[in-house]
Amino acid sequence: MTPVTEAVRADTAYDEVVPDEAWREEVRRLAAERDAVLLAHNYQIPEIQDIADHTGDSLALSRIAAASEASTIVFCGVHFMAESAKILSPDKTVLIPDARAGCSLADSITADQLRAWKAEHPGAVVVSYVNTTAEVKAETDICCTSANAVEVVASVPADREVLFLPDMFLGAHVKRETGRDNLHIWAGECHVHAGINGAELADRAAAQPDAELFIHPECGCATSALYLAGEGAVAADRVKILSTGGMLDQAKETKARSVLVATEVGMLHQLRKAAPGVDFRPVNDRASCRYMKMITPGALLRSLREGTDEVHVAPEIAARARGAVQAMIEIGNPGGGE
Repeated sequence: MTPVTEAVRADTAYDEVVPDEAWREEVRRLAAERDAVLLAHNYQIPEIQDIADHTGDSLALSRIAAASEASTIVFCGVHFMAESAKILSPDKTVLIPDARAGCSLADSITADQLRAWKAEHPGAVVVSYVNTTAEVKAETDICCTSANAVEVVASVPADREVLFLPDMFLGAHVKRETGRDNLHIWAGECHVHAGINGAELADRAAAQPDAELFIHPECGCATSALYLAGEGAVAADRVKILSTGGMLDQAKETKARSVLVATEVGMLHQLRKAAPGVDFRPVNDRASCRYMKMITPGALLRSLREGTDEVHVAPEIAARARGAVQAMIEIGNPGGGE
């Protein structure tokens, strides 16, 4: 038997793991043994969210982990998120339960592509969404989140060009809010959010005219939501363009009986926990990220038992990327991660 075959067989054994009480007890025991803090992104499956020490968006989780006394961070999310945790906690061990968990948005621009774009616009300020790789963050002047992207871009002097990346829908939202003509937007997208379209939103909103709309600015339907409000098809005060963290805050405050949610469906679990009396429904119930769902109960168990998969970021890359995150924090509104 070859080592590769043995590895495949070992991984396959974890496919049958059931997230029952025995699993929960073993995960907690192993986490304590490894001195690990367990982080779960809002888009993870409910069982992973519920076993975690902290659930939230990626930047908030990375900052929580950096403040934690734990020597190991287990990040149940996608790869760029675990990189962000390593950037903010360079001396800690960072594990992701499945290193294959990538991100279509982060993959939509490389450091080489960004360097070429910067060469076309000398003197421009680069603003990168946190949903980017460490190498891209290292080429960035200021990072931003979906919650503070408008404030970050507004902080740049009006006479300076801005290169905004990688999400074109978030970029369109920022351009609309700032009215900035010298904002250039990279044509990237999250395939899940881009697939939540305006036609679906219009149909769902018409069927539930009293529902509030929680719309993530990465969504392809964000512009449609504002159009519907402008045309009076939906009351303007019912349209909320929100980060994932903003959705949770709004869920606790809403007086609506029903809310249509335009983001990845994993977010519904936290929203329903935050406001159990509200009927939260997805605009698109197929908006599920296959990369997020690669973090299975078996993958988490394997990671804690075997120390897989460790995330590394070259120190010089991490230092430059950390500078871009710190520049955002110094603006005074660090916001939520996505």
